[in-house]
Amino acid sequence: MQNQNRDSKNNRLRIGITHGDINGIGYEVIIKTLSDNRILELFTPIVYGHSKVASFYKKHLNNPDINFNLVKDASQAHPKRVNIVNCTEDDLHIEMGQSTAVAGKAAFEALEMAVQDLRNDLLDAVVTAPINKNNIQSAAFQFPGHTEYFSASFGKDEPLMLMVWNDLRVGTLTGHIPLKNVSSAISPSLIQQKLAIFAKSLEMDFGINKPKIAVLGLNPHAGDGGVLGNEETEVIAPAIANVKKEGILAFGPYPADGFFGSGSWKKYDGVLAMYHDQGLAPFKSIAAGGGVNFTAGLSIVRTSPAHGTAYEISGQNVASEESFRQALYLAIDIANQRLEYASDRANVL
Repeated sequence: MQNQNRDSKNNRLRIGITHGDINGIGYEVIIKTLSDNRILELFTPIVYGHSKVASFYKKHLNNPDINFNLVKDASQAHPKRVNIVNCTEDDLHIEMGQSTAVAGKAAFEALEMAVQDLRNDLLDAVVTAPINKNNIQSAAFQFPGHTEYFSASFGKDEPLMLMVWNDLRVGTLTGHIPLKNVSSAISPSLIQQKLAIFAKSLEMDFGINKPKIAVLGLNPHAGDGGVLGNEETEVIAPAIANVKKEGILAFGPYPADGFFGSGSWKKYDGVLAMYHDQGLAPFKSIAAGGGVNFTAGLSIVRTSPAHGTAYEISGQNVASEESFRQALYLAIDIANQRLEYASDRANVL
């Protein structure tokens, strides 16, 4: 993003926030986070949602510390207020803790409008509250999740889902696919492609010079020399050797259990897992509720809290906003880092 995306009067970042599933904990974590006026000193928030739904949750949560400023789009956002865009004219029926077609439609409409404002350079970044991957499906949304939707919207065939908590950054080679399909989905070319995205993101988005990336094996004990599988020797190791020739500092493949169990992840700037749960299970154990999902490799900045709709606690005023708050902080940090990166490159040229 360029400097002109910022508020022209005070150079503040404009961060879009999509409300996600209206029956989950999305509005609760949004309201709790934005009720702290100190956070509004860092950016201008624009919630893509529904003002009546926001008012319902404000009253239900008994939170008088937040007021929403209704605007048509991000260009009208007030820099010192919590702005909200009505993404539908429908009256939305709220059924807390339930998956409904109404909630899925409302979640998609918020995403659609936020993407449009991103394309029109009205936002510097977007933070997405959790969706239900089932009820959001429609003729217009046929994706396994946010990552694939934003990738298709901004022309990236193979995105990298990157989980971030402090200095722990875990990427997944394959995304939201069945476990039985993982082995056939991995290839040297895919590994090389994802490692290139990973290395570039660590440099451009996190300001790390010559980042070191650890690559996990697919099989138990990283194949144990072929006894438990050959993917490590036939697919993963050759890909690592190839990217090293291109100057990417990749190492492995390492057995996943020992790698995380021994704390070896602390020696690296990033970790590439072969599949979703191989990376996310240890990540969420380490991050303890504070992790963030970042879609690396896109022209835009998109983050999300590392949790789902949590229907089971919706409306109970017990959801923690920590992960959502960290998603906002990371979006701000990456947006600023990209500006600095672009400025440094321009000065060199």
